[in-house]
Amino acid sequence: MISIEQLYDLFEQHPVITTDSRDCPAGSIFFALKGETFNGNQYAKQALDKGCAYAVVDEIAKEDEDDKRMFLVDNVLLTLQQLAQFHRRRLGTTVIGITGTNGKTTTKELIAAVLKRKYNILYTQGNFNNSIGVPKTVLQLRPEHELAVIEMGASHPGDINELVNIAEPNYGIITNVGRAHLLGFGSFEGVVRTKGELYDFIRQHGGTVFINAADTNLMGIADGLRLIKYADDGNFISSDPFLRFKWNGHEVQTQLIGAYNINNALAAAMIGHNFGVPDDDICQALSEYTPSNNRSQFVQTATNRLIVDAYNANPTSMMASLRNFSDMKATNKLAILGDMRELGEVSQDEHCNIIRFLASQGIEAWLVGGEFAKAADSLSTSDIAGYASSVRCFADAEAIKHYIADNQPADRTILVKGSNGTRLFTLPEIL
Repeated sequence: MISIEQLYDLFEQHPVITTDSRDCPAGSIFFALKGETFNGNQYAKQALDKGCAYAVVDEIAKEDEDDKRMFLVDNVLLTLQQLAQFHRRRLGTTVIGITGTNGKTTTKELIAAVLKRKYNILYTQGNFNNSIGVPKTVLQLRPEHELAVIEMGASHPGDINELVNIAEPNYGIITNVGRAHLLGFGSFEGVVRTKGELYDFIRQHGGTVFINAADTNLMGIADGLRLIKYADDGNFISSDPFLRFKWNGHEVQTQLIGAYNINNALAAAMIGHNFGVPDDDICQALSEYTPSNNRSQFVQTATNRLIVDAYNANPTSMMASLRNFSDMKATNKLAILGDMRELGEVSQDEHCNIIRFLASQGIEAWLVGGEFAKAADSLSTSDIAGYASSVRCFADAEAIKHYIADNQPADRTILVKGSNGTRLFTLPEIL
């Protein structure tokens, strides 16, 4: 068995990691990961033939046992994580860890936009924030990086604890805690405990937390931490459709949809301020950031104005989006909403709550997915009196696409929001 120290010596000579046998840069190291439907060990030889210098495996064919380019370990994923931790400790880069139920990716992007004004930084690309994505991101750290912003996601208890012990953040931020992945967490309290694992690590290692002081859930688990508060440093001005706010005496016009993004922007501003980024640069970075990842994104098509927030959805984020949509000064509104996934036994209640809110605001809705369909069927006429005719239900994205082909909406302001698995992100191009 190869030790982490020996493997790190090879990594220093071959500092590119791949876990995909279809993507094998010359001289890289292939980590043969396994999952429920794949076994990377079966492709290790192929990865070497395509250009990888070495392969790390936890299963090896007898005919390959003498291949000096293959290294057998007990568990490839654990080895990848241990290598990343070793690398992080070797470089000693200052790391900001970020998690939260909603807004963590947008906040991470805003923090990166601000910090790049002064520093050479590494930050999580896309949403590579899980047990594979975090170590792969950490292994991209180079001596020239002055700061790293590492996003960490979770859907089960212990997930954040696993990730903080890889990235070992000096600073931490939890954007918020909400009702998401309840099937995995078991309860809202389970969400709070798991997200709080970031605070636990920071507390144990003497780091610092950036915190929304107005969030009682976060303040309630922040005892014993060194805190930098940001909620009191901004004033909301408007969000019709783009967020405009004041911060530290400066007025900032963003390209983000939704009043709920003010805390994300304030977090980025406070973090930039803490790291010595000039206020004017902070404001410019926040003003120029343009979302392009189906999050808080405004799209003007030939016939409609779209608010696209179709990457994820849970009861907290869905209600925040709908309240913002309701408050917008627009006529002829239409909400196209997809199922909120992984809610377990509270799923029907939460989907019913969304439909009741739509009814209370008189917003026409096209609902996509079985969970919304069951909720709509369960509501009595008295629950949504006079509103039922304003709701259409569709089995999936393909079904609503067929409907749109024959019933093209025009001159509408349309909110598109749902869990990524509902594939509503495919709709804007036909709206």
